[in-house]
Amino acid sequence: MCGICGFLGEITENKANIIEKMTDAMVHRGPDDVNFFIDDKIAMGFRRLSIIDLKSGGQPIYSENNNLVLTFNGEIYNHLELRKNLEELGHKFYTKTDSEVIVHAFEEWGEKAPAYFRGMFAFSIWDRENKTLFLARDFFGIKPLHYCFCEGNFVYASEIKSILKFPNFKKKLNFNALDRYLSFQYSPGSETFFEDVFCLNPGHFMWVRVKEEGDFSKTESQKILSSDLTNKFYSATIGKYSDLRFCPDENLEFEETVKKIADVFEESVNSHKISDVEVGCFLSSGIDSSLVASYFKGQKSFTVGFAEDDKYNEISWAESFSEFAGISNFSHIIKAEEYWDKIGLVQYHMDQPLGDPSCVALYFVCNLASKHVKVTLSGEGADELFGGYPVYNEPRVFKFYHKLFPQNLRTSLANLAKKIPFYFKGRGFLIRGEKKIEDKFIGNAFIFSKEEKQEILRNKELARDPIEIAKNFYEKVQELDDVAKMQYLDVNLWMVGDILLKADRMSMANSLELRVPFLDIEVFKIASTLPARFKTNKKNTKYALRAAASKRLPERTSEKPKLGFPVPIRVWLRQEKYYKVVLSAFKSDTAELFFDTGNLCKLLNEHLKGKWDLSRKIWTVYIFIVWYNMYFKESNKENQQNLFENGVSPSAGTSSKI
Repeated sequence: MCGICGFLGEITENKANIIEKMTDAMVHRGPDDVNFFIDDKIAMGFRRLSIIDLKSGGQPIYSENNNLVLTFNGEIYNHLELRKNLEELGHKFYTKTDSEVIVHAFEEWGEKAPAYFRGMFAFSIWDRENKTLFLARDFFGIKPLHYCFCEGNFVYASEIKSILKFPNFKKKLNFNALDRYLSFQYSPGSETFFEDVFCLNPGHFMWVRVKEEGDFSKTESQKILSSDLTNKFYSATIGKYSDLRFCPDENLEFEETVKKIADVFEESVNSHKISDVEVGCFLSSGIDSSLVASYFKGQKSFTVGFAEDDKYNEISWAESFSEFAGISNFSHIIKAEEYWDKIGLVQYHMDQPLGDPSCVALYFVCNLASKHVKVTLSGEGADELFGGYPVYNEPRVFKFYHKLFPQNLRTSLANLAKKIPFYFKGRGFLIRGEKKIEDKFIGNAFIFSKEEKQEILRNKELARDPIEIAKNFYEKVQELDDVAKMQYLDVNLWMVGDILLKADRMSMANSLELRVPFLDIEVFKIASTLPARFKTNKKNTKYALRAAASKRLPERTSEKPKLGFPVPIRVWLRQEKYYKVVLSAFKSDTAELFFDTGNLCKLLNEHLKGKWDLSRKIWTVYIFIVWYNMYFKESNKENQQNLFENGVSPSAGTSSKI
């Protein structure tokens, strides 16, 4: 696992100093080694966390004739198979690292090479002869890659904080991202909170070519970027090598499918365990992490929980399962004070605000694991691929409701439920049951509607209907059943913008490599064929996966309902100490810049009284304020200087204390 960065274009002086500062901003991603490549056109930086081929696997990696220069973040799990194939085609290797496979694959297959890789990756390849830069990101978006066009320069990096070190970059807030964030709790799509900074989407590649070397020839798979993103120095194109489509097969036999799931997942876990350093795993009370942990007999697992009550503490479950599976379990109970103390640091590492409370908890479990191992496996992706979220049950439930009640009556009942000023059982059902899936589902987090955003934003015109973003994806999968449509949306938005973003940032903040065996292309090939009845039913979600897991797990684990990663913010926001912390933020100068602070305080007070649970809305706004103060507020200059100049705060990384 590593961090990469680079730039090419107009800048010709002080390249070494610039690329060194950009690379140092990501020291947490690779504390083991640092290296650079600089020529008259480009500067490339690399930070290494040594996992495979510890002695000779450093980067940059070069082709046999030294023409191609690679910097790479991730792991290629089928590198031995690819290496053998490439050697048979005449390629000669000088290291044992998986990184070198990428160079030879690119020599052999060009822009089609990423489709051959089984793993997580973001990489850059500079062609010294043709003056072209090639970038690519993995199928699922496990590893990040950001870029921007800055005053005649093209700049890229694993993390945005590295781009901020580029001298010509002018930091500006992207207000469109704020609008989307308030609905999704993250910034969906390729835009980021920083104006003119983008993320390369999963399954995509990018060419950047220096214009002086000749005209740019497009392939059919490529799409020219808007004209303002090309200049006299270079031209850029983006193409797609993969689109993860769900193709449910109604003719599948259940038992045969369950066996295929069990076989492919076991093979995936074994591939993800390959390492030259010790590997551990995260463990909660749920089926996903427990299934991963069942392959770790004699090894280490890691769990965190909260002291409030059993609802927020899965440690006893983890300890019980660890005894069953024959693994060691290390755990930590997160105190409220230490959780709140780390919020600013976490948002610094996130680069962009993330209103998911579990990202702070994830920081703690990564920190715990980093004291014992260098690599850990986790259960991310199982819910998206196998239908694990309770909301995926809605199409089945609402199917009969829609048959019984016509649209006009459903609309009347929904409007009536919205007007009733108190909670009653079934209120949410009536409101959500009004519309078809394309008109209501934007993913697993829906925080503020357009109307609610207009109430809290100072600039009401910023507010947009989040459904408009979702519709761009729904239009591509109109032929699918509703569950598959929801999964497709979540894989492309929620999983990339929330689940995988926090997994990468929180693990890397602690110099820990996090691997996700459910998000394996071979696993996806099986999961994508499951019909809806193999995913959800009256009994539970992830029906087929639970059946596969039942061969290895006790019934109380394989049949346990989905819990998520519960964090007691609802409880804390009704405690005077933390109520005052948020109230102060809601009355601050920063809040005044963006929000109607009176309505923010009203939300907080209504939650305090216990009338409604408004904790997620409150938390989403509060986290934005914390993040904005970290990256933009002038009065916080000293703190910013410490973070940006040193790349990481003194309490971060493996040296920080829980």
